Amino acid sequence: MTVSDSLYEQDIPFIFPDWSGLPSSIRAISTLRDGGISQGLYGAVTGGGLNLGEHVADDPVAVEYNRKKINRLLPSDVIFLSQVHGNIAVNSNNLTPGLEADAVVSSQPGSVCAVLTADCLPVLFSDVAGRVVAAAHAGWRGLAAGILQNTVDQMRLQGAAGEILAWMGPAIGPAQFEVGQDVFNAFVSVNENTANCFFEKRSTSQAKYLADIYGLAAKLLAGAGVTKIFGGQYCTVSEPEKFYSYRRDGVTGRMASMIWIEPDQ
Repeated sequence: MTVSDSLYEQDIPFIFPDWSGLPSSIRAISTLRDGGISQGLYGAVTGGGLNLGEHVADDPVAVEYNRKKINRLLPSDVIFLSQVHGNIAVNSNNLTPGLEADAVVSSQPGSVCAVLTADCLPVLFSDVAGRVVAAAHAGWRGLAAGILQNTVDQMRLQGAAGEILAWMGPAIGPAQFEVGQDVFNAFVSVNENTANCFFEKRSTSQAKYLADIYGLAAKLLAGAGVTKIFGGQYCTVSEPEKFYSYRRDGVTGRMASMIWIEPDQ
């Protein structure tokens, strides 16, 4: 049994993505808010929270403990990006702590690709050959700016073979994601087919919409040639017992979605 296989035997509650066609050499997980020692606004409904974000004013000792608890289960320590809601996807070989980017791509076995979220959409990728994996942080700004397409392009540059699979992790659901005309315009100006991912709220004096971030991501992925897309059934805002949510709570923790190629044993 590998270190990564021990994930299934831990007291930490993970989401294990269910996506058809994923090569057996690929491992992927998404954390929940439970399972660590963070307290207060960063805690869990039933105890300590597994906040993994250093930038949210949580006790640094708790965050360090939570990160070490996760790292012990992985083939390598996670180096987290400094996420800026942009469209830059970087090679994991060039990854350093604090590097500003919103996606990381790897063809190196044992190198963990990870992003932090608390309403924004995490998307995990693998090619069907199991040669290249990636993790992308996709808030609406990054989505509109092309972060998912750039991630796919970077995967191809690193040798991704055949079809690319994508899994959409926990994000704000379409019944909770209220946006303005600016967000609608940002998407429709780059892809008019995204218009049907917005549902107008007619009871307001200004133009307001409910946006389906999962639907938006699926359309943009399809435009990049990725059609085998899984996940997308969660709502971070509506499930406080499971997920941190910035929109719901304002001050809150961050969850991680991670993927890697299992190293040879």
